[in-house]
Amino acid sequence: MCYNKVMNTYNITIPKSLAQMGDLVLVPRKEYESFLQFKRIKEYIPTRAEKASLKRARLNFKKGNYLTFNELKSKLGFTH
Repeated sequence: MCYNKVMNTYNITIPKSLAQMGDLVLVPRKEYESFLQFKRIKEYIPTRAEKASLKRARLNFKKGNYLTFNELKSKLGFTH
């Protein structure tokens, strides 16, 4: 026996004005709503001083000027 599965098909009409705006993407509603929730999270923007500090830290790390966590604990006198 052979059964043919029938797929549900939908016809969607997209207005020309919308189609001419650029790429269109079809996304399930729940996924889109999830994206909107994520979009509300404010992105952290570092200050100029923080960027400079991070740049110095990366250079020091590259040169090997850093302590491991265990070395830091030892220097601070922690035993556990």
